[in-house]
Amino acid sequence: MLTTAIRIATVAVFSVSLAAQAPATPQPAPTASVVVENPTYVTIPLEIAVDRPAAEVWKRVGKYCDISEWLQIPAGCKILSGTDGEIGSVRSVANEVLVGKSQYSYTYTQTPRNGRPYNLYHGTVEVRPVTDKTSKIVYTLMYDNSMLPDDAAREKDKASRTATFQRAIQNMKTLAEGGTLPAK
Repeated sequence: MLTTAIRIATVAVFSVSLAAQAPATPQPAPTASVVVENPTYVTIPLEIAVDRPAAEVWKRVGKYCDISEWLQIPAGCKILSGTDGEIGSVRSVANEVLVGKSQYSYTYTQTPRNGRPYNLYHGTVEVRPVTDKTSKIVYTLMYDNSMLPDDAAREKDKASRTATFQRAIQNMKTLAEGGTLPAK
């Protein structure tokens, strides 16, 4: 019995010694899923009347990186990849990808990021003709806010985004009608 115990102990020490010498096989780092189990989609539709024809409004505020002016982004905006204004182009503002466009509109999205729940954030900027001399700017945001802790946090987030983009379309109107924006 004692001999068997010594053999087992010797095998165990030898095995531990070999394991210590063998290089460890790298394990892939665990990644958090970006999938949201029970999304709560929110839509924020905004619009404002503009005293200019749609073509003039779009020419002044409809380029993909015009966002840095009317949203007053201090870092500005540049195209990171693709062709400016073409589907698939990526701008430096949140690495947003242009996913759709028409004569007077474009739709963009923010892509999933590793380790963060994907909120499916999308925005559409559009200018609609109303008469031959007037138009309206329509800005629609859509995203999932289910990852916020409670209804109060979701309402606060929605109110904050609404205020930010209401200011943005007001700035777009000001610029399209020939005005200038106050310094930020």
